[in-house]
Amino acid sequence: MGQQCHIDVRFFGPPVDLEGCFTTFYRMDMAVEGGERVTDFLQPEWANLRFFSSNAPRAEVPGVARVENALLTVTGPSSLPGKFELGTTRMWGIGLFPLGWARFIDLPASDYANHVFDGALSPVFAPFAELGERLFAGEPDDEAEFQTIIAFFRARMRDVREEARIRAVHAAIVDTEMSTVVELAERSGLSTRSLERLCRRHFGFPPKLLLRRQRFMRSLAAFMLAEGRNWSEVIDRHYHDQAHFVREFVDFMTMTPTEYAALPHPVLAAFMAERKRIWGSPAQTLDQP
Repeated sequence: MGQQCHIDVRFFGPPVDLEGCFTTFYRMDMAVEGGERVTDFLQPEWANLRFFSSNAPRAEVPGVARVENALLTVTGPSSLPGKFELGTTRMWGIGLFPLGWARFIDLPASDYANHVFDGALSPVFAPFAELGERLFAGEPDDEAEFQTIIAFFRARMRDVREEARIRAVHAAIVDTEMSTVVELAERSGLSTRSLERLCRRHFGFPPKLLLRRQRFMRSLAAFMLAEGRNWSEVIDRHYHDQAHFVREFVDFMTMTPTEYAALPHPVLAAFMAERKRIWGSPAQTLDQP
């Protein structure tokens, strides 16, 4: 498969009334030479809606689920990589924070974790397919398309009974000093049992795994952005040693750091660098809520 592609991406922040629900909205135009497709791996992330104008991708969570020819792909919160093949297309991506999942999906996130869906064929996500039809109905227009997205979600706003708790837990999880579930519960003002229940329902995973994922993503993002440096120079200080990091890497990415580094990353490397430059954060799991 060809790996030469040109990516033009633009990021949009949510308006005040939607803050805390979305990581970011982004428009990506991608052109792949020779009409071919590129292959890359998504990293563990929050839930996402991805709308494609044409040339639908092949997307999969290896060994779990796969979809093809879906102009709306939906992924639940993930602790595994997402492999995709993608050609020339225009795309809008929408990342859902846990509060956004609670507000617009309102089903146990753990039931959808580490899974990818053809949105148009899923009873849960089919209502979002209408948005894709609106986005690409006319000539490309970033501002008009963004306003279409905002209007769509504003019309579907609903109260979330546990909003304050979700916000508190999310803020504590992304704190780089946070390392244990006990600390997380104390910071959030919850019992460990209540914390476990809330995390599974709205975040998709138990709190211990969420903290492990944060530590891992800090290290992986640092490596992706640090040209010429090796893993030992960028791994998070909460890892006991390099062997500990390697074990965690295999758990989250189903391959070793060496195997991952040897793969081409034509989309993700360019996307993360631009996201960091424009948005200040290279990966959505590292975004502040």
